[in-house]
Amino acid sequence: MSTFQPETIRVRDTRIACDGSGDIPAALGHPKVWLQIDEKGYVDCGYCDRRFVLVGGPADNGKG
Repeated sequence: MSTFQPETIRVRDTRIACDGSGDIPAALGHPKVWLQIDEKGYVDCGYCDRRFVLVGGPADNGKG
């Protein structure tokens, strides 16, 4: 059984935007949403499951 590991992106701002693009054109992603990182040090996108981790925050393990 395989476990899905969502993409983790390390960021330097607590407010970030996600549109599901990256390696794919933005038109193939999802609607742009603004996300806020809280005291946990990360936030997950409800559309694409990407995890945005604040560099130096409590959830940052230095990888990704």
